[in-house]
Amino acid sequence: MSTVIWVAVVVAAVVAIIAVGYFVLQQQRRHRLRDRFGPEYERTVQERDTRREAEQELSAREQRVNSLDIRSLDSETREAYSKKWMEVQERFVDAPGFAVTEADQLVTSVMAERGYPTEDFEQRLSDLSVVHGRTLGHYRQAHEISSRAAHQEASTEELRQAMVHYRALFEELLADSGGAVTGDQSPRHAADAGHQEPINDDEPAARRDAQGR
Repeated sequence: MSTVIWVAVVVAAVVAIIAVGYFVLQQQRRHRLRDRFGPEYERTVQERDTRREAEQELSAREQRVNSLDIRSLDSETREAYSKKWMEVQERFVDAPGFAVTEADQLVTSVMAERGYPTEDFEQRLSDLSVVHGRTLGHYRQAHEISSRAAHQEASTEELRQAMVHYRALFEELLADSGGAVTGDQSPRHAADAGHQEPINDDEPAARRDAQGR
């Protein structure tokens, strides 16, 4: 009888150790996903029925992006894109709606150059969230304003904010290759050149996000 009890105790101990180990692994996985995806982690949890389902989706995103040929940009290409961005911002003064459309296209072009699929917007968000989750909110807001601008439903102030949001991701996509946007032609400076009201305090936040927070 004592042998049976001893075996039961050992089995219970083993089960407890396995359970604790599983719990620890789950917690480590959760912390890793939170660290990697930033605010996208909580956003995904809120959109899914359970936290487990959300974490499975985030892990699947990681696997998908790992299978893509994401590449760095050489210095010449980065400099060329930086120049294009400054040109777009300079056009903002006279044609803000057109400049926002160009900014959207330029961000998409950089994504494609780096190896991200760009055919579907929702897939773009999913892929970008793996590495750029902390600036993805900027991209969503910019895209939403850009969509309304296409129907002439966005104010000039909103268009300026869209440029700030686009720049946050644009800078990060270039900086992730070892480069950064050069010059001081932000939407604020473009607006000042045209004697318009400056962008509000969201701009410094966007810059901080783009520069590694």
